[in-house]
Amino acid sequence: MKEIETIIDESSLIIQSIKNHTEDIQKTASSIISCFKDGKKILLCGNGGSAADAQHIATEFVSRFEKERDSLPAIALSTDTSCITSIGNDYSFDSIFSRQCESLVNSGDIIIGISTSGNSNNIKNAFEVGKQKGAITIGLLGNNGGKIKNISDISIIINSKSTARIQEAHRTIYHIICYLVEKEFEKN
Repeated sequence: MKEIETIIDESSLIIQSIKNHTEDIQKTASSIISCFKDGKKILLCGNGGSAADAQHIATEFVSRFEKERDSLPAIALSTDTSCITSIGNDYSFDSIFSRQCESLVNSGDIIIGISTSGNSNNIKNAFEVGKQKGAITIGLLGNNGGKIKNISDISIIINSKSTARIQEAHRTIYHIICYLVEKEFEKN
């Protein structure tokens, strides 16, 4: 029982630390709203559980979060297994997102990269390609932000070394962002 309570306490502390990121959360939501209003799209990428989170966020925009509204254009770059395995085989795993960004990203689009380590080369490479093409880059990061914080236009960093706690905080953050974005596009 004590072990379970300790985990809950640790999780609660990390979730509470999100209050330190309200400005960047609002800035992220505002950037996404502007992106959608300008007819642009969101591309998301992550590895492992963060790939699942990228898919989750894309789905919240394309389908809906809580309110009825028009569908919003978002693509999780981790969903096309043929593309990912081909690029991984023909180029390298470090290129699985950047190669997709070469063909899919347009100026004014947003790339959201999720990395609990902050050091995922494939996300860093996607950000580099995206920036060359005029995209805005947003990092949901952990572990002091790693090397990705240095290339992100906006970095929301959960200062923890626990992947599980970082993911829990990221989920809360992206649900807040989805709420703020959806509120702007809600049908009255």
